[in-house]
Amino acid sequence: MKTMTQRKKKEAGKPGKKKSMVRTVVDKLHLWLGLASGLIVLIISITGCLFVFQREINELVYHRQMHVVPQEQTLPLSVLRDHAQQALGADKPILSMTTWRLPDRAWEFMAYKANDTALTYFGVMEYYESVLVNPYTGQVTGRIDYKYNFFSIVKYIHWSLLLNTKYGQPVVGWSTVIFVVLLITGLIMWWPKRWTKATRDQSFKIKWKAGFKRINYDLHNVLGFYSLLVALVIALTGMVWAFKWFETAVYVAASGTTTAPVSPVYTSIKTTAGAGNPPLDMAFDAAQPMLKNVDRVFVYPASYPEGVHTIGGYKGKDIYFGADELKFDQYTGKLLGREEYRKKNSGEKLIAMNYDIHVGAIGGLPGKILAFIISFICASLPVTGFYIWWGKQRKARKKAAKPVARLNTI
Repeated sequence: MKTMTQRKKKEAGKPGKKKSMVRTVVDKLHLWLGLASGLIVLIISITGCLFVFQREINELVYHRQMHVVPQEQTLPLSVLRDHAQQALGADKPILSMTTWRLPDRAWEFMAYKANDTALTYFGVMEYYESVLVNPYTGQVTGRIDYKYNFFSIVKYIHWSLLLNTKYGQPVVGWSTVIFVVLLITGLIMWWPKRWTKATRDQSFKIKWKAGFKRINYDLHNVLGFYSLLVALVIALTGMVWAFKWFETAVYVAASGTTTAPVSPVYTSIKTTAGAGNPPLDMAFDAAQPMLKNVDRVFVYPASYPEGVHTIGGYKGKDIYFGADELKFDQYTGKLLGREEYRKKNSGEKLIAMNYDIHVGAIGGLPGKILAFIISFICASLPVTGFYIWWGKQRKARKKAAKPVARLNTI
């Protein structure tokens, strides 16, 4: 019988099985695309991870400003807006208002102005401020400068690397496309050639008792597999914002039609009607019974002479899909139309859900926790992947530098 040493020498002398052309291309794509996009993927993933619980953390930081002692009757919305406008100043007109059905919440009045000619976020965002008002007394409870808020900055790093959207978002968008390719090529590389117990253990388990290199390899390989489906969903929903063509493709796939929905146009007609309740208050009061089972009522007041007041409601603190929108004449407070979510087609509904799917809010707290964990794993993949590549490079350099034994001559 051959000894174990003899068998090993014989096996070592055999040439290794050559990779197929497809597998070679997959390996090269995964390597070079990963190296090219790794830093941006790391930044996008970390900021996405941080942003998931921005509402909860902001509410904790601004708890005193955001909460009030409930009383019997709220003041008219127009009166509260006047108080907020006075606090902001006449040069910062209020563009949106968020009112709450929860009795202990302050109402928020927001002013925003952008400068699309600037290069960076801090130049693009001229101002982005809100005033919080006690709805029972009209007292200003706080003021938040969202331009310099930590999570606003995190959001815009995630959105466009703190650059103007037209410059930064294509970089983020194409890096996300590359990340999708990396997930797919990674799955092909992960797939075992034979499904034995040893390959299953290697593919599905992290060998925590092994050395650092093996643990790092398992973290990249195994966690990459487990996070694949959710990571794909997060990446694809991000691409909806980055590329109009992709948003259109998602709409067509979900709705089964290439015909875009036609939204009705509503116009306010200036009138010289007699004095009465302010039209904004009339519209807001009329909207309340039509917006059932909502926690937040948003108001976008008309911002130009022919514009209309838009009022709608969100169910829950986190989600943004499922809202009906009511359109009111800004001069009379008369209801002009209603856009109901339930009447939208499947494509419109899916696009409306995009943000809530992206941040995991569509699944409630468990969904947000899952989005947080998967985003963290996605952030780790460029790091563990780079270390695998770097380790192979070091090994190759050491092998090349090893002195060749000289032959003894007679």
